[in-house]
Parts: sequence; C-alpha cells; structure tokens
Amino acid sequence: MDWQAAISEAGARIADHVRRTPVATVRWGAPTSRFGARTVRFKFEQMQHTGSFKARGAFNTLLQAQVPEAGIVAASGGNHGAAVARAAAALGHRARIYVPQIAGPAKIALIRAQGADLQVVPGAYAEAAARAAEWQVATGAMQVHPYDAPATVAGQGTVMAEWEDQGLDADTVLIAVGGGGLVAGALGWLQGRRKVVAVEPETACALHAALAAGAPADVNVSGIAVNALGAKRIGDICFGLAQKQGVESVLVSDTAIAGAQAALWREMRQLVEPAGAAALAALMSGAYVPAEGERVAVLVCGGNVAPDPLDSMDSPG
Repeated sequence: MDWQAAISEAGARIADHVRRTPVATVRWGAPTSRFGARTVRFKFEQMQHTGSFKARGAFNTLLQAQVPEAGIVAASGGNHGAAVARAAAALGHRARIYVPQIAGPAKIALIRAQGADLQVVPGAYAEAAARAAEWQVATGAMQVHPYDAPATVAGQGTVMAEWEDQGLDADTVLIAVGGGGLVAGALGWLQGRRKVVAVEPETACALHAALAAGAPADVNVSGIAVNALGAKRIGDICFGLAQKQGVESVLVSDTAIAGAQAALWREMRQLVEPAGAAALAALMSGAYVPAEGERVAVLVCGGNVAPDPLDSMDSPG
C-alpha cells in the first residue's frame, strides 16, 4: 500500500474537521538529573477534538464510507469511542459505542456528551469489542476499528505529516503505542526517514511482545494507562510496518508514566492522561537514551484525565 499517498489524501479529506495541533521546542531537564538537559520537540495532540489524535482516523473513515441505515458501531477504551461519536454526529450518522467499565468516568462522560448510544460493559476492552461485533452482525451497522484498518491508520498518519509541515527538526520521534494505529500511521508516512521509538507500559506491551515472538499474540494488560494503551493484541498493520522498519521498542513503568504526567503539568502546564505522557516517560526514565547530539521529539497523544479536574464546575450559561 502507498501509505504516503493515502495519508496525504486523508489530510486533505479531514482538514475541515480536525485541528492543526500546536508544537513547541523546549529546553527540558537539568544537567544533574537522570534525564539531563536537552532540547525536546513536542506536538500536543491532546488538544485535538475530544482530547486525542483519534478524531483524525474517525473522520477519515466516515468521510469515505457508505454508512448503512443501521449506523455505526465501535468498541473503545474511551478515546476512540469519543472520536467516533463526534465524527458520526458531525456527519449526521447514528453511533453506538461500547466501552468497558475501566474506561473510567471522564471518558464515559465525554462519549455520552457527543450524543452516541453509549453501552458500558463489564470487563476490559476485549469484552467491549465482542459486544460491538455482536451488534454489527445483528444489525448490519458499520464497525469503525480503533487501530487496525487502513482508513484509521491513514487518518492517524496525518499527525506526522502535519508535524513535518510545521517544521519538525528531529532525528527521532517517540510515540506511545496501544493497538498501534498512531505509530503505524507515523511509520507509513516517514518510511524510515526518521527513527521511530515505540513506547509501551511494562504491563501493556502488545507490540513489544509481538516483535520478540515474531508474530502478534494476545498479552495480559493492566496499569495506569490501560484504558488507552491496553490493547491485548497489536494490530497486523502496525506489526508489519514495525517489523519491516526495525522499530525500536521500549517499555516504561507506571511510576515513570506518572512522573512524566506530573512533569508535563509542572513544567509546561500541559494536563494529559497517562497514555499522553508515556512517550516522555521513556526519556525521563532512561528507557530510551539518545545519542550525543541526537535531536528528539515527543508526541503527546491524549488529554482525557480521570477524574476531570473541572467536572464539578457548572458550564457557563
């Protein structure tokens, strides 16, 4: 597949429906810290509609689809469901979204606010996916996959295309991985022109396990980022691209993720969810150590913090 062409087309297709998210170049850390002092390039995709990059893939999928009368169905840990619900509402389609209870109240409330028919099910993402598949078979609804579909991957790839258009000056880009749609989009666009480092939690590492085993396989998932990075099996598209391009895969602890999440707030006033801080955690913890002079970039991918710090405030009248 010509991923660069597909991503360019996706960028043109979704331009009127998504935000061009901001970037920053920051001198980060102290010389005496484990991280050291270095210049880091950031892209703040948590400022995208519904708080994550997922809106890109959702709009790209629906804008080129023949949506059936039964509407749309999706399973999600939270961010994908919110994005699909928003895209469906914007384009005039019905949407039914299945999420597991572990999605948490903030993401559940976000999906509900988009106007979708929300179904919260016991268990983890796998249970929500099974229920969504049953609904698709029973009704003929169109299912929007969260990460392992060409239209989804092409939509997510517009993040990297946009970043380069904004003048990205980096040798290496660190990207958090769950099911793999975002990193697959980046790999599809870059085609080896920059190094991509895939960052996963130690307790939710589907890509890392697949690369070690030579094939995707189910893994157990848990931890503070599980409602965004908790795919039990890496997507086939991501695995193929990552294996072909020799992606470096690193793991970070929950403690490191929480530390990076706190640092993004304290140092830059960027409030992000654990998944959004995972890529920075790899730098701060030493899970990834850049070479001397290596220019490094971090993609901040999600901002749906639980609990919502402003949830108790009344909306303006």
